[in-house]
This record gives sequence, C-alpha cells and structure tokens, in this order.
Amino acid sequence: MPWDVLTDEQREIRELVRTLARERVAPRAAEIDESHAFPWDVVELFREHELFGLLFDEEWGGSGTGTLLALVAIEEVSKVCATSGLLLAVQELGSLGLKLAGAQEQKERYLPKLASGEWLPAYALTEAGSGSDSAAMRTTAVRDGDEYVLNGSKRFITNAGVASLYTVFAKTDPDAGHPGISAFLVESDAPGFAVARLEPKMGISGSTTGELTFDDCRIPAGNLLGEEGDGFKIAMRILDRSRPGVAAQALGIAQGATDYALEYAKSRETMGKPIAQHQLIQAKLADMETETEAARGLLYRFGQMCDAGVDGAELTKASAQAKLKCGDVAMWVTTEAVQILGGYGYIKEYPVERFMRDAKITQIYEGTQEVQRLVIAREMLRESRAFLLAGVG
Repeated sequence: MPWDVLTDEQREIRELVRTLARERVAPRAAEIDESHAFPWDVVELFREHELFGLLFDEEWGGSGTGTLLALVAIEEVSKVCATSGLLLAVQELGSLGLKLAGAQEQKERYLPKLASGEWLPAYALTEAGSGSDSAAMRTTAVRDGDEYVLNGSKRFITNAGVASLYTVFAKTDPDAGHPGISAFLVESDAPGFAVARLEPKMGISGSTTGELTFDDCRIPAGNLLGEEGDGFKIAMRILDRSRPGVAAQALGIAQGATDYALEYAKSRETMGKPIAQHQLIQAKLADMETETEAARGLLYRFGQMCDAGVDGAELTKASAQAKLKCGDVAMWVTTEAVQILGGYGYIKEYPVERFMRDAKITQIYEGTQEVQRLVIAREMLRESRAFLLAGVG
C-alpha cells in the first residue's frame, strides 16, 4: 500500500512474514483444509523463523515489537491460510492470562516456552451450556491442601490436544456468579485431565477444536492465576486483547479473497473481454477493497492504542469494534468473491470457497457479533452518562 501507519522496521518485518506466508504456507493451505490435520510443519516453520516471538516481550525471549505488528503478522498469514493465522492468534490468546495476571514465578516458568513456540497454549472458558453466559459455567475447583481439584468440562476449545498449557476457568464459589470464577494454569499432563473429543468443523479445518474433561484433576495451588474470584475479570481483560487477533485473521481472509477475486477477474473473459472490465464486477471489487481497508483502519487503531498503553473501557470498545467490523467484512467479502468466480467459486479447486467457510467462525468465536454490538452499545451509554454527569457538575 502507498501509505500506512507502520514504521520502516515494521514494514521490513511485515515483508518477511508476507514472503514466508506466500512461499511456504500458501502451498500447504488446501492440503491442510482437506486433510483436517493439525499443521505441525507450519508450527515448526514459525518456530524456526521466530514468528511466535512477535507476540512477546524481549524479557521472555520475544521480539518486543508490540501489538500492532503482531496483528499485522496474523493478517499476513491469514491471507493465504486462516488455520495457520490462527496458530499465532491462539498463541496470544492462551498466553494473555499469564501476561496480565501471572505471578513472576509463573511467567518465568512458562512464557519463554510460549515465546519460542516450544509450547502451544489454549484458553478454556466456554462450556456446553455456557458460551456468552460465563456465569453459568459448571466446572468447579476446590482447594485441597497444596492443590486444587478440578471437575467439569469445557467445549469448543481451540488447540485442544496439541496445547501443553491451558488457561482454565472454574467456579471456586459455585453460588457466587461471576465473582465465584477463578483462573488456573493446567498443564496437559495433569492427572485427571483429558481431551474427550475433537470436533469436525465447517472451516479452519486444520485447527483442533475439542472438548476437555476434568475428573478430579489435581493441579498445584501455585497454578492459580491472580486471586480466587479474579477469574471473570481476567477473562474479560484477555478477550479485550485477544479479539483483535480474530479480527486480524478475518481481515487477512477478506484481503486474500479480494486479491484472488481481482486476479481471477483480470484473466477470466466473457463477451470478448476480461470480466474485470465489466462495471458490475468493478463495483463489487471496489466495495470489497474499500470495506477491507475500513476494517483495517479499526484494527490498526486498536494495535496503536494497545502499544500506547491505553486500557480500560476505551480499549474494550475499540477491541469490540475491530472484531465486529473485520468479522462482518470477511463474511461479506468472501461471499462476493465466490459470486465473482461464479460456478468456479463453489468448487474446491479454487480457494475462495475455503475463504468463505473460514470467514464464518470469525463472527462467532471469542464473542459473537451480537455480543460485540452489546459491548459497544454499553460503552457508548457509559460515555454518554459520564458526559451528562460532567455537564451537571
């Protein structure tokens, strides 16, 4: 692009990630989707080129290059393979509990392994009966001497079965609603922990999504994140910072679909000329590019805010806006891309049908689009009330 908000150093790193994605990840994308196999070779590629380190501070072995560049990296990889882009997004999601609420000893024990990619993490909040309503969770954690004993299950957990470390939320006070939720670090070899099943999915087929079970699962008391009762606050702070990772994935999908549709339209001829010269196709392409660029503006704004140290309600609203816009744009743009390709867009020989299937989940996980609208409206009302109270004062 002729102008962007990145520094020269950030542009250089973006080019490295873009080249790696195009040359090494793109040729694997269709096979990953078709096989439904977790792409360990891509994980190894990211380890080798220290891409996981883009998500971590130098203190823990990362690059310390900030949130904006991490989002750019997820976007670039997702342009060619949404499953591979998700590897980076979930490395952040599963690590944020430690970054935000971990004790120094916990950070020293785990963050270097996560920054190098030696360990993959997962975030375990959702249950079969409690998605957006986390207060309804039924998984419990009971203190027993120097240990906590966890019982229950989690559903729709990304990286299930491949993660070495899970951030798990459970009720330490079953009757207390949100204040009764606590957060724990559970290693994959903890006694009583198991992955019960993996889900077959519409899209992001190479990413594992599964059900976790805890049957008198014992973990050290020192694996509590923060204090008892802090879990819900930790979960919400995590989501404020992780939802833009999904937004970056969605943005990459949208841009990848737009780019492919453009190239196809330049080469496909009807009525004696490329369809890119037909005004109806041009209008679609123009709208696709404009909506994608608008979504990018919201996402990059969030990254800049995060890197500037903005926190609280302002960051919550910006996060929800980025996730809402990028997810909806991804779904709309990929649908248009399939339409531009016509019958070819509906068959697996061409990648736009995969883009369309992958896009749908970005409107669902880490908070549905409906929840994002509620969050944005809630923050608008708070801002309005604060303004009115200031005027009264």
